Amino acid sequence: MMKRNYLIVLLVLVTFFVISFITNLLAPIFPALIQSYNIGLTLAGFFPFAFFIAYGVMSIPAGLLVQSLGEKKVMLIAFSLALFGSVLFVSLPIFAVAMSALFLIGTAMALLQVAINPLLRASGGSKHFAVFSVSAQLMFGGAATLSPLVYSALVKADSQAQSQNWLLQLVPADMTWLSMYLLFALLCTVMLVVISVLPIKHSMRVENPQQGSIKQSLQLFKNPTVIKFFFAIVAYVALEQGMANSISVFLQTYHQLDPNTGGAQVVSQFWLSLTLGCLLGIVLLKLFDAKHVLLTFSLGAVVSLFTALFAHTELALWAFPAVGFFLSIMWSVIFSLALNSVAKGHGTVSGILCTGIVGGALASPIIGAMSELTGSLQMSLLLLLIPLGYIFSIGIWANPLVANHTLKSNPQTTKLAESN
Repeated sequence: MMKRNYLIVLLVLVTFFVISFITNLLAPIFPALIQSYNIGLTLAGFFPFAFFIAYGVMSIPAGLLVQSLGEKKVMLIAFSLALFGSVLFVSLPIFAVAMSALFLIGTAMALLQVAINPLLRASGGSKHFAVFSVSAQLMFGGAATLSPLVYSALVKADSQAQSQNWLLQLVPADMTWLSMYLLFALLCTVMLVVISVLPIKHSMRVENPQQGSIKQSLQLFKNPTVIKFFFAIVAYVALEQGMANSISVFLQTYHQLDPNTGGAQVVSQFWLSLTLGCLLGIVLLKLFDAKHVLLTFSLGAVVSLFTALFAHTELALWAFPAVGFFLSIMWSVIFSLALNSVAKGHGTVSGILCTGIVGGALASPIIGAMSELTGSLQMSLLLLLIPLGYIFSIGIWANPLVANHTLKSNPQTTKLAESN
């Protein structure tokens, strides 16, 4: 077992922050994309599709790449790809190039997700993985909260302020949202420097030539437990992104909120609530079994979703962030339950699980198409109850080999868990 290295844990947490900053930018700029490219909800849904489909294509190869090259090299490749994709998007912001650039950035995020989740487990210890994973989600939520606020501050700047802002000088005047991708390019550059100088040990070296092969990946894809958790990740990301990408448009349509200011602020509050939920989640996971926490938060999300969709304006403005609060621990608990439910091949399993992030590519186009077909975004968002119901079921059927460490854990069991 890899010795605990809290410097690497910190690096992983910062990496989650950077991933989230760009991933969740699509939600607040969604209305601006529709306006800039003069397209409808269905076609606009292909922006997140181009980004998240990369997870479906690249995550399993990424898992094999991590086991072959190691986390450090893969992280360097990933941030180089993200840097190139961001610069490409800003340089040629036409629709076709935007799709390619977002696919490149999505590929980079897939490489990072596959690399850093097992690295976090190895660096922090398997029995603490659920808590560290929620801490990562805390960073993820913090960045997602900040991203819309930074965007909102840029678009609210007056013409004189824009002329003094060098980021805005480098993008078309009618596409100020592109400045966020320039900012992300700078973040990628900083991460490349930091990762280059840090010593990162290869935590998933294969023990035999067959381990970490395509054959092993296919074998694990036949494992019923791995498959069920794969669909759990699909469900969660579809739920998260389908919700986040719809908030601003929904509030504009049904409550007449300005999407660039009021809508962006509610999106930020959604992610802030998700972040605060992570803080509570860390405490709860030290007190209760992860499955029970997941069941409780799933029920809370159902109630909040109905309230957000059908309540009056003031209550809806509270309910959308409440949905984020109850989504907070889901990714972390699902991922930790999945990796702690298999005895070996965690790098390959991580690749398979991250393939499930393709769920983020499906939700927005489906919701957009259903909305245009039925004429009701409100009713279309009820589709999110499907993935939410599946997530609730995980708390019933999950049977991990290593349970999350609680204050009531038996010391002997804890010692056994740490050795796995």
